[in-house]
Amino acid sequence: MKKTMKAAFLTVALSSVFALTGCGQEDIKSDLTENPNSLTMNDILEANAVVPLANCVAPGWASQNGGTTGGGTAAETTVTTYAQLKAAIENTAVKVIKVTGTITITTRLSFQDQSGKTIYGTSGAKLVSTDQTKDGSGIINIKRCDNIVIRNLIFEGPGAYDTDGWDNAILDDCRNVWIDHCEFRDGVDGNFDIKNKSDYITVSYTKFHYLKAPKAGGSGGTDDHRFSNLIGSSDSSTTDAGKLNVTFVRCWWAPGCRERMPRVRFGKIHIVNSYFNSSVSNKCIAAGVQANIRVDGNVFENVKEPINLMSGYTAVTVTSNNTFTNVTGNTAGSGTAFTPPYSIPTLSLSSVKSDVTANAGATLTGNICNSL
Repeated sequence: MKKTMKAAFLTVALSSVFALTGCGQEDIKSDLTENPNSLTMNDILEANAVVPLANCVAPGWASQNGGTTGGGTAAETTVTTYAQLKAAIENTAVKVIKVTGTITITTRLSFQDQSGKTIYGTSGAKLVSTDQTKDGSGIINIKRCDNIVIRNLIFEGPGAYDTDGWDNAILDDCRNVWIDHCEFRDGVDGNFDIKNKSDYITVSYTKFHYLKAPKAGGSGGTDDHRFSNLIGSSDSSTTDAGKLNVTFVRCWWAPGCRERMPRVRFGKIHIVNSYFNSSVSNKCIAAGVQANIRVDGNVFENVKEPINLMSGYTAVTVTSNNTFTNVTGNTAGSGTAFTPPYSIPTLSLSSVKSDVTANAGATLTGNICNSL
């Protein structure tokens, strides 16, 4: 582990209360006090240390460009209603929002021009939209924001319907955003899109799926628009070149996803230790114009076209450390994709499926750090 990460966890270890269970607790406590730099992140996690949310260290691309800390240790504002949530999101002075219970989104939330903010959910917290119209759909639009953390929230839409409407969530021209332990399901146009020069994004332990049947006959022309994740909105958005650097780590593209897992334009996309098992898939990872994608240590089961090489891509590296079980279509890349400028803890390939299915989604039980 890098010294900076050790220092962060040392601060947590010495200033927080630890819930230690299992063998070796006293040895770890002693090491924390006497020789803290000898400990790795795995040492701490294996000891089941309770680490406050504010001290989480963002992995992947979100660790670059100064890192991603969100609202840090700022005072929390608890919200239980739509009006409270809207007010807290729009108030630049509110830096940490704790969402409790189920909140119905009556009008899509607009989160704009802010920096250093965390939105997280208590166990079972859910944001729900029932609107399938073009203009009224969607849960949250995040635009021109920097240093944002969103954790442990369920985003539930009304089901896919191709009206050229909105996704459950969109990042638009944002930097240093960490989406962790969230669940996105049943979005109208999609589940979660990243576009318009957004950069340094990490999505970890997040589940994407569709539980509701798609609605046919929309004005967009696609009868089954269960298209989960789009990176880059169009081939003509050339200002995205050199941006849209995104890590997906330990994510789950689960049953119901049809396409876009993700569909990529531009950017350097690292998909690592993730699980794909949607049997209704038409294609999973899709590489479009100037897409540079590294597919590393993932598990594909019962899917069609795991890797779709579209026209105009730059390079797609599919490492040997992936498994493909009962799949049809292309599994190979082309060219040599980028090498990440960061290090990231990886799972053994044999443990990816069990780890991701157990932990991806809004599975946290409290205000703790439990990532990677």
